[in-house]
Amino acid sequence: MKLPDLNLLIALDILLQEGSAVAAARRMNLSTPAMSRTLARIREAIGDPVFVRSGRGLTPTPRALELREQVRGVVEQAHAVFTSGREVDLATLERTFSLRANDVFVGAYGGKLRDMLASHAPNTVLRFVPEGDGDTDGDALQAGRIDLYIGSLRSFAPDIKRQSLFSTSFVGIARDDHPIFDGTIDLARFIAYDHISVSRRGLARGPFDTALAERGHTRRVSLITANFHSAIFAAADSRLILPLMPRHMLPIVERLGLKLRAFDLPLPVESVEIVQAWHPRLDNDHAHQWLRRMLKDVCRDN
Repeated sequence: MKLPDLNLLIALDILLQEGSAVAAARRMNLSTPAMSRTLARIREAIGDPVFVRSGRGLTPTPRALELREQVRGVVEQAHAVFTSGREVDLATLERTFSLRANDVFVGAYGGKLRDMLASHAPNTVLRFVPEGDGDTDGDALQAGRIDLYIGSLRSFAPDIKRQSLFSTSFVGIARDDHPIFDGTIDLARFIAYDHISVSRRGLARGPFDTALAERGHTRRVSLITANFHSAIFAAADSRLILPLMPRHMLPIVERLGLKLRAFDLPLPVESVEIVQAWHPRLDNDHAHQWLRRMLKDVCRDN
């Protein structure tokens, strides 16, 4: 059986990143006609159009989107085969690092991390990958769809490597003219106002509500958002309260100039340990080791 040209995977990976045959040709040092011929070979090998014309660019087909993470993982694993055991030249390193982290981490540390990478490895790219339907973090690490998981400590397979980055506590926030600040913020005052719930799964209730119920209280959640950034803008523009705001996100609120005020929660909430986790196949990858050191440095300095 004739094996397909594995260089087509590299070309497909770059096309998926760039969304343009011209830009992909530039990155691969090919002419535009040569890139078009390569795309034709990719289409033949996969049995799918892969990309369709949309304005001046290319739009990936559903099949191409389905393959995106798998192709990226295969290319990264192949890269590791040929670079394992060799020191990495950061100045010439061309690599896309795929990370999974929530918007709190990206907002607090993403820009600083990109600045550090730009200083040492200007040709690298950071790509923050969202969760897919039914795609667990452990599965994504195992399959090579992501290089690093960054988030709260959780149960992974025993072989997954972990390193602690920092711990964060939680506060509540509301508009600085909110009536909750007119008196002592006890539980009764806290639940007297409508709340915002932040949940990627669209849930209004969680462990926090269990803790409230144990004290004989319930709260009304009238807005559910998928991330904290949308929640803080909603809180700034309403009389809603946003509880369980990670404390390390407060500097972002200040930089945005939002008229929000933090307050201590009237019931104890445990701090959360934030870790970075990776598959053992990347443990000795020099570029990956360097990325992990950069992450640790960025988190330690903030």
